[in-house]
Amino acid sequence: MKFTRFAPLALAFTTVALAGCSGEAEEAAAPAAEDVTLEVSNARLMLPAVSGRPGAIYFDVENTGEKNYAIRRADVEGASNAELHGSMEMDGQMMMDSVGQILVNAGESESLEPGGFHVMVFDLDPALEAGASTDMTLTVVGGKTKTFPVEIRAAGDER
Repeated sequence: MKFTRFAPLALAFTTVALAGCSGEAEEAAAPAAEDVTLEVSNARLMLPAVSGRPGAIYFDVENTGEKNYAIRRADVEGASNAELHGSMEMDGQMMMDSVGQILVNAGESESLEPGGFHVMVFDLDPALEAGASTDMTLTVVGGKTKTFPVEIRAAGDER
């Protein structure tokens, strides 16, 4: 007899508890969208002078937000691979190597330019021609991305 009274109460409690859990799971699966507050300008892909060699992308990036961002990856439409690179002088020689990330502090800017940070692009699609544009996607630490257009310039054009 006692079980008969307890069963409907237990069923109701279980239903309410499960409904509450499913709502939390949905909220956790869909976090609020937050934009990457990096503004890119003056983006240009310099085609290589010799076909088959890598090209380079230079641009200015401004962090208009209140949190720091570290750019950790670049993907370029029309290139099989892209790497963040930095140039430095060592023992009187200019050297270049890949870097793990490029920090852009809140409220500050960073210029990716010849002789400094830049993006090296490898195995360029021959369809990429001077005067056209392509897209580059930057990935920041945490996995968020920002995509922007990049002007394509010939090797001899102004960098």
